[in-house]
Amino acid sequence: MTTTNQSLQTWVDQVAQLTSPDKVVWCDGSDQEYDALVEQMNETGTLSALNQETHPNCFLHLSDPQDVARVEHLTFICTTEKEDAGKNNNWMDISDAKEKMQGLFKNCMNGRTMYVIPYCMGPVDSPYSRCGVEITDSPYVVINMKIMTRMGASALARIERGDPFVKGLHSTGDLDPERRFIMHFPEEYSIMSFGSGYGGNALLGKKCHALRIASWQAREEGWLAEHMLILGLESPEGETHYIAAAFPSACGKTNLAMLIPPESYKDWKIWTLGDDIAWLHMDNEGQLRAVNPEAGYFGVVPGTNAKTNLNAFDMIQRNTIFTNVGQTADGQPWWEDKKEGEPAIDWKGRNYDKNVGPAAHPNSRFTVSATENKAYSELAEAPEGVPISAIVFGGRRRELAPLVYQSKSWQHGVLIGAGVASETTAAATGKVGLVRRDPMAMKPFCGYNFADYWAHWLSFSERSSKLPQIFHVNWFRQDADGRFLWPGFGENMRVLEWIIRRCKGSADAVETAIGYLPTDDGLNLDSVNLNEGDWAALRHVDKEQWLSEMQDVGEYLRSYGDRTPSKLLDEHQRVVNNLSA
Repeated sequence: MTTTNQSLQTWVDQVAQLTSPDKVVWCDGSDQEYDALVEQMNETGTLSALNQETHPNCFLHLSDPQDVARVEHLTFICTTEKEDAGKNNNWMDISDAKEKMQGLFKNCMNGRTMYVIPYCMGPVDSPYSRCGVEITDSPYVVINMKIMTRMGASALARIERGDPFVKGLHSTGDLDPERRFIMHFPEEYSIMSFGSGYGGNALLGKKCHALRIASWQAREEGWLAEHMLILGLESPEGETHYIAAAFPSACGKTNLAMLIPPESYKDWKIWTLGDDIAWLHMDNEGQLRAVNPEAGYFGVVPGTNAKTNLNAFDMIQRNTIFTNVGQTADGQPWWEDKKEGEPAIDWKGRNYDKNVGPAAHPNSRFTVSATENKAYSELAEAPEGVPISAIVFGGRRRELAPLVYQSKSWQHGVLIGAGVASETTAAATGKVGLVRRDPMAMKPFCGYNFADYWAHWLSFSERSSKLPQIFHVNWFRQDADGRFLWPGFGENMRVLEWIIRRCKGSADAVETAIGYLPTDDGLNLDSVNLNEGDWAALRHVDKEQWLSEMQDVGEYLRSYGDRTPSKLLDEHQRVVNNLSA
């Protein structure tokens, strides 16, 4: 198989000449191709079958122990001008980066197969979707891209009709951490990744394309590529509203996307359209519409159980690729807080010993098709996307942030998003548990200067009067003893209902310096187990804490220098003045 697209064919030929593979295989995305690669990987030991009676068509991949997470310190944005990448990114000169990567890729596929993967991010027939081609020497990447994207012949046909495409070149190399780099060249829509087989570094359609390159592309074309879930909230009357929400890692993003309403909301439905990335385009009527560029989930496994996320727990019982989990004695996958079974083998393939370490790596993953989710919505394949009523930001804050509050304007909402802060997690290498500023949950993923990114967000208010309302939530507020004040999980449905009612204009609110908060009776709290004083504490705004927070936010915004939008600084000052008053 080859292509009629001469530009693509020339690039593939050039890469083959550089990397010297034993053979070149064009991937067609078929089930037969997937099954053959799985069988091949089982034979070579790259993959192993799990218990096929309890977990049909489920397999386990164990990474090199030094290759288990994104490597932000080795991830670069390579632009002509350093300032265009911004202080939120590591920058490298384009020519220096290419010279370094050319040296690494030289003959690196000798003895290996070079796979050419055409893929489409988003529904294949949607004008909002964008295409890419990843070249890799990893069959693990191929089978994951099959699940995560619309991959193969249909994507190639779109490229051959003239669609531009992102060029992604990847090799696992020798998995040497000293020879590991992920380079992005946004000005030419290309990516080079060497030395890692971990999903976020190797599945180039995901964070590399769908966020870092796409965010740059979105600014040029007038849309937004965001680290957001998309869910539909259907009332008993059959009215559905769609919400896009951005949370840093370990803040309940996947759990919210697949939320199951509590018993008192049994007549409501949650539809999952995406758990990680949203592309937001404005239609001809000024309505912001969202598509999920992905076709599957690449989720963190530890902590997933029937209580925390029943839909996710159910969907990974079949047709799933697990990465770096443990196993029970009878070959079932196991991870911490699974609440079922006992581990016998850990993620390094050793006999499990709790004194040595966890059975599953804290960043262990599952890859599964979105259609396996009971809450899957067929509108995930709708070419026109879905209309977004509300954008929600959130973070893990033990103090400070109320359970939910609404911005006073689009500009204020952008300030709220720019000020998002949360704790770091195992999803990124480095120390765990520290609080860091993570604007719009995009700090590891924005492909250009944050100041320019905020300016792009602000520009939407000049283009439409129908923009979504913006909110902030915090499920993690605690009392002085460390007790969580809000039960979370399914009960978050009550907050979503208030958000939608605010968007419809059917819910009252209390105006404060930081935004609009629910009234005493704003949320339906029937049968919610709250201690006396919890509800008041969940809505409390501490003036001194917030003045300190806004001082930190202001310093952070101003750290981006002259590019920081004056409108954002003016909005920040307005909030400070209101707090001081």
